Amino acid sequence: MSVLRALIVDDEPLARERLRGMLRTERAIEVIGECCTGTEAIATIKGTELDLIFLDMQMPGCDGLQVLAQIPADNRPGIIFVTAHEQYAVDAFEVEAIDYLLKPFDRERLQTALRRASEHLRTRRTEGLRQKRAISPANLSVPGKKSGRLTVKVDGRFVFLRPEEIVWIEADDNYVILHLISGRLLVRETMAAIESRLDPVQFTRINRSAIVQLDQIKELQPTFHGDFTVLLNNGIKLALSRSQRGQLLKFASGRTG
Repeated sequence: MSVLRALIVDDEPLARERLRGMLRTERAIEVIGECCTGTEAIATIKGTELDLIFLDMQMPGCDGLQVLAQIPADNRPGIIFVTAHEQYAVDAFEVEAIDYLLKPFDRERLQTALRRASEHLRTRRTEGLRQKRAISPANLSVPGKKSGRLTVKVDGRFVFLRPEEIVWIEADDNYVILHLISGRLLVRETMAAIESRLDPVQFTRINRSAIVQLDQIKELQPTFHGDFTVLLNNGIKLALSRSQRGQLLKFASGRTG
């Protein structure tokens, strides 16, 4: 595992000390410096090779979002916001932060953020190599394509999910259950609301209570009277409603055509 070079940016000395102490036992992280203002952070980021920044949201003179505005997006390290203010989570999502840690957080929550950071940066490096080898015209413009990740609030914390992590989504009264490759999350949100934030190129509703990631579909199995069952890669079987059948069969035809 490669070591990630990290910078801590926070105007509170005790917060920087606590985070550095928690990171000291993480062998995959090397803290190469600390900054106490946004202005100092901008200069350090521009002059230092970094993989990851732990960035406070509110600081005197220049907040975390203003710091990022000075760093070109294509040359920006991974960002984990560390803040006591949950109201900026949507802004963090817009600038594609890896995670959003609400103070006070424990070691387990920090380790979750670090795993996400490691996976995110590994994926970004892989994609960078692919882009150097070839540029696909099909990816230059995709009408209606949504933002790359989905952010959801779970037990007071904000979780940032890549589409590939989501297998399917299940309605549960006033909640939805996100069935992930690595587990599941219960989110207080309506099915319609979460569907509006998903990329229709990657996800489709198959009945009133289920949305699936298209790449997770293994088979469409015929049943009786022209109906179908959707078989997912993990073996889960879901009913395909007649109202959604045409769209999914069109997708299947496109894959085999």
